[in-house]
Amino acid sequence: MKIISPSFQIMDEINGMEILRKIELCGRVCYKSENAITEESAQKFIQNIIKSGHESVLEHEKITVRIICDRGVTHEIVRHRIASYSQESTRYCNYSKEKFDGELSFIKPCFWPEDDRNFITWKNVMQECEKAYLKMIKEGATAQEARSILPNSLKTEIIVTMNLREWRHFFKLRTANRAHPQMREVSIPLLKRFQEHIPVIFDDIIIDN
Repeated sequence: MKIISPSFQIMDEINGMEILRKIELCGRVCYKSENAITEESAQKFIQNIIKSGHESVLEHEKITVRIICDRGVTHEIVRHRIASYSQESTRYCNYSKEKFDGELSFIKPCFWPEDDRNFITWKNVMQECEKAYLKMIKEGATAQEARSILPNSLKTEIIVTMNLREWRHFFKLRTANRAHPQMREVSIPLLKRFQEHIPVIFDDIIIDN
């Protein structure tokens, strides 16, 4: 059994200023003000369209991210309708196979330290799930049959593609203080990375403590 932490990988090469310039050009078509484009005009223009609520212009750019998390978190991610998803399938992935090292991987819960009684209980249950899963496979169950006993804590990978408007919506919901702690464990560092690479577009999203 493996216990790992959640992680993410941005799969696109991000050039923040090029993104802003493209969005500015698309947005200025609405006003036929392309003649106002300069080397420095994109940031102010995009600040103004976000402030005015004209966020449909942000849909002209998208970003793809690979997220490794538990399956419970992916149930929340896929509720964002305007997106494309490709997720590791427990129907077809047989975790007894060599490419998975013949074991299950689980995402470490962020709620408890490892010496906490709840963590110890969780770990014991995950070990029993792995033991039962591998026994079912050995006794002839298919992966799609044996998956019925797999828990939310099972590690999964999901590829997520959203346009920038939907990423804004995602971050507003999923970094908020009321969001699930394991969701925030992924969404907060991802938002910070977006803010580092792309000027303006995500600057107004404040992370709750």
